[in-house]
Amino acid sequence: MATRPSDEWRARVAEEARELATGVMDLECAYMAQLFPESLLEATDTALQTFEADVRALRNPSDEQVFETIKHVVLALNEINEEHDGAGYETDEREQLCAYIDQALSERGIDIPALTERNGIGRFEITDEWRDW
Repeated sequence: MATRPSDEWRARVAEEARELATGVMDLECAYMAQLFPESLLEATDTALQTFEADVRALRNPSDEQVFETIKHVVLALNEINEEHDGAGYETDEREQLCAYIDQALSERGIDIPALTERNGIGRFEITDEWRDW
């Protein structure tokens, strides 16, 4: 399955912590732990784990079922972002989350280009209807 963006973010936080501990990085240059607090990482992991289970449960889904699965994860991510003062997901993180959703569905056999064409939206607009982040 697609690699969760939160796994990458957690690895970046850990790398920065190692660099701080070994003196490779000065404290005033460190920002990863502030950008990705554990509460954000844990909540994002939970939302994406639920999404992964929902995607695995799709069997010959209708467009409505696929969009309901997308809606569910996007609304969960909206809530997480709001809990982090609307700053949980910046531009890069938003792009990673959207790409992850697309990739996870594609890996399950969902033809995203055909889905979006049937519904009159662009491929990279599948989250837009519900996304606040």
